[in-house]
Amino acid sequence: MCYRNRFKELPPLAVIDKTYGSFLIVFVLTLLGWIPGIIGAMVICTGEEE
Repeated sequence: MCYRNRFKELPPLAVIDKTYGSFLIVFVLTLLGWIPGIIGAMVICTGEEE
């Protein structure tokens, strides 16, 4: 379960329930820029297979 409504606010919060690696990747992307963080969170959340 991703918190899809958190993409725009803080991208790392969108993947907080995923693995630590996913959170870390999105966190680093967010440090590089807000847009890359949003894109990373969207890719991780839409790539789940449930």
